[in-house]
Amino acid sequence: HVASRASYMSSALAVSVPRTHPLPPHRSFARAHRRRSAPLPRAATASESEKTPEPMKLAFLGCGIMGVPMAKNLLKAGHDVSVWNRTSAAAAPVVEAGGKLAASAADAAREADVVFVMVSTPEAALDVAKAAADGLAPGKGYVDVSTVDAGTSSTIASIVRAAGAEFLEAPVSGSKKPAEDGALIFLCAGDESLYARCASPLETMGKAHFFLGDVGQGAKMKLVVNMIMGSMMGAFAEGLTLAEKSDLDPATLLEVVSLGAIASPMFALKGPTMVKGAFAPAFPLKHQQKDMRLALALADTLAQDMPVAAAANELYKRARRDGADDEDFSAVLKAVKK
Repeated sequence: HVASRASYMSSALAVSVPRTHPLPPHRSFARAHRRRSAPLPRAATASESEKTPEPMKLAFLGCGIMGVPMAKNLLKAGHDVSVWNRTSAAAAPVVEAGGKLAASAADAAREADVVFVMVSTPEAALDVAKAAADGLAPGKGYVDVSTVDAGTSSTIASIVRAAGAEFLEAPVSGSKKPAEDGALIFLCAGDESLYARCASPLETMGKAHFFLGDVGQGAKMKLVVNMIMGSMMGAFAEGLTLAEKSDLDPATLLEVVSLGAIASPMFALKGPTMVKGAFAPAFPLKHQQKDMRLALALADTLAQDMPVAAAANELYKRARRDGADDEDFSAVLKAVKK
């Protein structure tokens, strides 16, 4: 049911997909914007350069595995970035790259036109919103790119809007390497006018961004994506273990998988390190299990059975009990092997 038309934007390919039949009234229609994968012709490049957006005054709250490279990419693109983290030492790499360290979340928000937030849990996201609220005001925007449940996102939206600011949830699909490469995928929902204002920083930090409608839709989409990812990794870990116990060469298994219908960038990236037993964290296992838990909770509210995801979640819980919290989520292999 899809037809598409493309129009050139500053650094993205905007695709609009008209409906060919009515959608249910509770469904929000998504619009996707994808960054161009090939350079424009010379004349078009010159034309586009004249439309380059002006640098923005931004704040970035949260300097972890994801936040640091995201904030540094904003600085590289010429944006003015104030940064804050609950542990100020974690913000040092961003400050060294040219960011300005704020004394508090509210101070960072006060100095910025748009605030970005990237923290690890729903509880932390809510705490940061409360801490930043005094610095928000009409005309400002607050973009939370953390992975949280829809209820938490709605609460944060209420806090932000009570201060007169606009709110956008924009959880990301992608881990450390895509964050470093500016290749994240943003799943946005909330105030569409803020979404439009944020096109430049979103395109700096990501390869695609989607507007999904009302607050909560982005959060739900992210949980569905991470639930699929976690379930895939659980099955992959079982496959590697079964191959090993069957005296099959794991390198050959990885090659066979890469050539078939189940080929996956995730398997290609994680497979070799899993075979070596190396689990340097790109996406910590404790966060993957948190996302599985939130996805299953969402399914519970809809009375939707999720037997595969529920079984995978048990593997991540076992790995956590065995001390793999801060290893990469591919360390679920340890729980399978045990």
